[in-house]
Amino acid sequence: MSNMFPRIGRRRALQGSAAGFVAFGLLLWWLLPLGEEPPSGTIRFSTGTRAGVYQQYGVRLRTELAKDMPNLKVELLTSAGSQENVKRVADGEADFAIVAADAVETYELLHPAEADQLRGVARLYDDYVQLAVPTDSDIRSVADLRGKRVAIGLPQSGVRLIADRVLKAAGIDPEKDITPSSDGIDTGPNRLGHQIDAFFWSGGLPTDGLKKLAEKSGFRFVPIGTDLITKLHDQGGATHYYRATNMPESAYPSIQHGSTVATLAVSNLLMTRKDMDPRLTEWVTRTVLKSRDGIGAHVHSAQLVDVRTAIYTDPLALHEGARRYYRSVKP
Repeated sequence: MSNMFPRIGRRRALQGSAAGFVAFGLLLWWLLPLGEEPPSGTIRFSTGTRAGVYQQYGVRLRTELAKDMPNLKVELLTSAGSQENVKRVADGEADFAIVAADAVETYELLHPAEADQLRGVARLYDDYVQLAVPTDSDIRSVADLRGKRVAIGLPQSGVRLIADRVLKAAGIDPEKDITPSSDGIDTGPNRLGHQIDAFFWSGGLPTDGLKKLAEKSGFRFVPIGTDLITKLHDQGGATHYYRATNMPESAYPSIQHGSTVATLAVSNLLMTRKDMDPRLTEWVTRTVLKSRDGIGAHVHSAQLVDVRTAIYTDPLALHEGARRYYRSVKP
């Protein structure tokens, strides 16, 4: 009988070792799905202006991608914004980019053949149109911008696309009825009140450029009401991607003083091309969803990335690699 105890001990030790290997295997599976080696190589990621949310998100995502795929080099490319990003991906100058849905639809309408090669990876978060003026300005509506100096964004930005349409909906010709400037979020806030009378911005909430402006000087937002958005929709084309909403009072508390601001929003997408490696795209998609909370701690908009809504990348069809990921996590 005395010989039984060592045998039982050895058996328990073997069972413990087996359990340890199983646990290690599960951990390895989570870190390296299906036991694969992480993809390697180089990808180019087109973001936005340096003071914008696209760029902030891209910087944080690059860090997270490096954790999951240490041998993958991610080159970040700054850009004017959505319109330039769509074109870069279509032309092969970038592999991935963040874009607004209306910019994608606009490109597809103008370049149907090239657009057939574009694919969606994930719906990320919404951009809110933010029309800022000095606190003591006499501008109370979009119609009041007539005759004013107005920053409408860089020529290839998503802001420019929206600003032009909003102005036209208000009966204002962007080329004749205002003095337009191409300031974006990187330069517009510093020029407000002495070189420009108002500036448009479309971005996630809050945007650092406006947060910093709120800290050093006063400004207020001009509402964009549902009546104007109805006229905007009457323009047709990609305008159906604009939805009426309210900027929450928590976006810029020192500016909004507990009040919401009527405006419009449009969804942002992570996009790529049809010919992008499916395995790489699946890994990128996984990292985007897995890193939501980590990135969201620094870029507030990223907190809204959710697997339940990420698959809705209209007007882009899902890339096969992204589809593989969503199928793997489907409850």
